Amino acid sequence: MSEEQGSFGLNLAEKFFGIILMAIGAIGLYYTLTSTTVLLSASGLFVILLITLIALGVVLLTSKTE
Repeated sequence: MSEEQGSFGLNLAEKFFGIILMAIGAIGLYYTLTSTTVLLSASGLFVILLITLIALGVVLLTSKTE
């Protein structure tokens, strides 16, 4: 019975952090794309990093905890 509760808590934490990562990535991507004139050549690096954060958030949301 304790394994089921631990699994539920782990599953909930995993989904929560997935949503947080997706939100941070989306907000960061928005601000990066709207201020490309200020960032100049570094904007490509930020876009790649933030897309990686969004993808990691999607993976955390869609994964199953056993």
